[in-house]
Amino acid sequence: MKKVLFLALALGSFTFSSCDSKKEDAQEQVGENVKEAGEAKADAMEDKADAVRDSADAKGEAIQDNADKMDAAAPAAGTTTTTTTEEVKK
Repeated sequence: MKKVLFLALALGSFTFSSCDSKKEDAQEQVGENVKEAGEAKADAMEDKADAVRDSADAKGEAIQDNADKMDAAAPAAGTTTTTTTEEVKK
């Protein structure tokens, strides 16, 4: 008898726990929507951060390239240059 009563109670517990109410389902859907909205917002922020990072990298590279061009145009330290009289007159 105890075995039958135990099985009946166990079966009853599974029956009630497997049925979600409409209110519970609605709350779960609201929670899921909030999580999805947060994920979408985070993705958009990551994309914006990537764009800012790429822009800063491009600007930094351009500045470094200009600095390299300045080094190439300047005479090396310790070297002498000759200036003609025509260049001096200009």
